[in-house]
Amino acid sequence: METRYKNVMCGEITKEFRGKEVVIAGWVHQIRDLGGKKFIVIRDSSGVVQVTISKDAASKNLLSVVEELTFESVVQIRGVVKEDPRAPRGVEIVPHEIKLLSVAKKPLPLDISGKVPADIDTRLRERVLDLRRTEMRAIVKIGDTVLKTIREVLRSLGFVEVFTPKIIASATEGGASLFPVIYFGKEAFLAQSPQLYKELLAASLERVFEIAPAWRAEESDTPYHLAEFISIDIEAAFMNYEDVMKILEKVIYEVVKAVKQENEYELKVLNYIPPDVSLPLPRIKYIDAVKMLRDRGVAIEPGEDLSTTHLRILSEVIESPLYFVTEFPTKIRAFYTKPKDDDPTYSESFDLVWKHLELASGSSRIHQKELLIEALKERGLNVESFSFFLKWFDYGMPPHAGWGMGYSRLLLMLTGRSSVKEVTLFPRDKKRLIP
Repeated sequence: METRYKNVMCGEITKEFRGKEVVIAGWVHQIRDLGGKKFIVIRDSSGVVQVTISKDAASKNLLSVVEELTFESVVQIRGVVKEDPRAPRGVEIVPHEIKLLSVAKKPLPLDISGKVPADIDTRLRERVLDLRRTEMRAIVKIGDTVLKTIREVLRSLGFVEVFTPKIIASATEGGASLFPVIYFGKEAFLAQSPQLYKELLAASLERVFEIAPAWRAEESDTPYHLAEFISIDIEAAFMNYEDVMKILEKVIYEVVKAVKQENEYELKVLNYIPPDVSLPLPRIKYIDAVKMLRDRGVAIEPGEDLSTTHLRILSEVIESPLYFVTEFPTKIRAFYTKPKDDDPTYSESFDLVWKHLELASGSSRIHQKELLIEALKERGLNVESFSFFLKWFDYGMPPHAGWGMGYSRLLLMLTGRSSVKEVTLFPRDKKRLIP
């Protein structure tokens, strides 16, 4: 779209533009001085284009501006497109005018070109510059495809997008991993998840989803944990855990397909191919997973939760990068998880696992008030703290089920990166509150 600053994006300029005058704007990505000529590579969000200045043909004013240029300075350039097989993508711009819109200090704290690698702490400290790197922009564009596809799939299944409160009066799921905030002189908390509100909304709208931030004040300092993260949640009335598992695997299937089709360039930049997904995904009951682990000499008792180490071993045994573990012990799941009718020791629950990493977790929910109160008491939770939630179970709560999935963990599977911090624009963890 033409603006006062540019009438074409750098990445759009091809041989079809030869002989035409264009106006571009972007950042100085590279500068090369070869005696009689200067080559400047300009970058914008679409890609790069080469600008070539002949010192014996350019005006003094133009040459003086060129001398002021530094890496990452912002410029506007007016010039004519010329075909040249030696230039990137076979075209270059011969400029009539260069305007210096913003001068970048030197030296840069981070090499945008990637020729000088930086560790993750440096990259996160200099995050705004890091986000200009081609690899980071590729990750962001893949993430955009993911969000668009999820919304399309869920809406096609009759789901409505909602937004639930993020400042809450008490813990969503029990436990102490909460960030307190002062709310008009009272103590409140940042929401751990939309869980209780999305259940209540399912009692009105039947099928709802939300893509929004959540917060957990966990001490975990691993490549897979953030204090603030984006959670993708659904809740559906008149469905059970098997129904929403099918929705989840359809979402994953369509997301992977869309990324492979729409982000071919970005995947090439990242030198990565997401795993193939064929439906249905394998399903392994928790008790069978425990047996598999014990058969391989792992010391685990029924009733224990599955650790990252356990999941690594399971993924090798199952020989599928993506799989469900189902029917976990009721006692190790959240209070709202529905126990199985034929064996209440185990629950109508599941985790979606990629290799050793839990991507999503879900279940059928308890929809009877008395059973919910009993479940809260069994876990030592204060029933009064959940009165705002429980009261609505007196007015016709349907059977319902749902799941929550971590957006950044999903991006690890789709980009091949090793840390959720790398795929999050401005990550928040124990050590990091800025930028």
